[in-house]
Amino acid sequence: MHAKAAEYRGGLAALSVNASLDEVLEQAEQHDAAATTALERAGAQLAIAEACRRLGRVERAERAWRASYRTGRDAGDAAAMAWALWSGGTLARQRGRYVFAHRLLSHAAATAERGTDRMARGYALAGLAETGRVQGDFAGTLRLHEQLLGEARADGQPRHVVWALEGIAQIHRHHGDHDTALALFTEACEIATQGDDQRGRAWALRGIADLTSLRGDVERALELLADAEETCREMRLEAALAYNHKMRGNVLYRAARYAEAEQVYRDTIEEFTRISEPRGEALARLGLVKSQARQGASPGQVDADLRALHTRFTESGLHHAADMAQAAHRELVGQEKLVTASW
Repeated sequence: MHAKAAEYRGGLAALSVNASLDEVLEQAEQHDAAATTALERAGAQLAIAEACRRLGRVERAERAWRASYRTGRDAGDAAAMAWALWSGGTLARQRGRYVFAHRLLSHAAATAERGTDRMARGYALAGLAETGRVQGDFAGTLRLHEQLLGEARADGQPRHVVWALEGIAQIHRHHGDHDTALALFTEACEIATQGDDQRGRAWALRGIADLTSLRGDVERALELLADAEETCREMRLEAALAYNHKMRGNVLYRAARYAEAEQVYRDTIEEFTRISEPRGEALARLGLVKSQARQGASPGQVDADLRALHTRFTESGLHHAADMAQAAHRELVGQEKLVTASW
C-alpha cells in the first residue's frame, strides 16, 4: 500500500508524493503549455497552484487555483472545480483568511458531491476539519477527523489515514492527553514510513518531538526535528520547515535555553513572513516574547506585546492561540495585571 498524491491529476498522476516541489512545478508548467484539453489544463494549473502554495509563492498560487477553477467550470467538470476550490481554500487558510477558507472548502465539498471523485470530497472535508482545528474548535472537528479517518482506512488511502491520525493526535495533545497523542503520532509515522509518504512522516516526527520534549528528553526531541528538517529541505516544504523550526524554538524554551530559543524564533518569524503565513508568524512571535520575558525584558513591554498578540489572534479567529497568549500573560506578567475586560 503506497501513498499517492491525489492532487496531482491527469498526466501528472505519476508524480510521487515525495517529488520535490521544484520538479512538480516544472512538470506542471510543461503540461500546462502542452495541454490539448480543458481537463489537462485544469490539472496542470492545479499542480502549479499547489506547488506554489507550498513554496510560499502565494500570489501565483492564487492565480493558478482560480485559473484551474475557471477551466474546470468551462469544461463542466465538477471534480476539477472541486479540486481547485480545495486548493483555494487551503491557500486561504495558510494566509489566515479563515472565513474565506470555510466558504471555499464548503463549496468544494458540495461541488464534489455532484461529481464522481470521492477523493475530492474527502480532501474538501479534511480541509474544513483542519481549518476548524487550527482555530481551536477541537470538539467539533474531532468528530469530523474521526469520520474521515474511518473513510480513509476503508478506502485504503494511507496518506489520508496519516493526515487524520495527525489531526486527531493534535487535538488530544491540546486536551492534555499526551499518551494518546503520542500513540497516534507514532502510528501515523509508521504508516507514512511504510507507504513512503515522506511529507506525512516529517509532520508526524514533529508531533513526536513535541511530546518527547514535554516528557523532558530534549536531545531526542531535537534529533527527531533534525530528521524531519532534512525531509522538508529535500522536498522544499517551506511551510513545514518553518513549523519545524518553530517547534525547535518551543523545545529549547521548555529546556530553559531561552537565548537559543529567542534566536530560533527570530529566524522563524522571518521564514513565516517570507511565505506569507501569518498564523505561524504570530505563534513564533509569541514564543519570542516569552523568551525575552524569561531573560529580563521589562514587564511593561511584555504586557504590551502579549496584549497586541492576543488582539491579533482574537480578531483573526484563532481562539486557541488567543488562549495561549492570555495564559502567557498570566504566567509572565502576573494575574494582578491581567485586565480581562479588554481581552
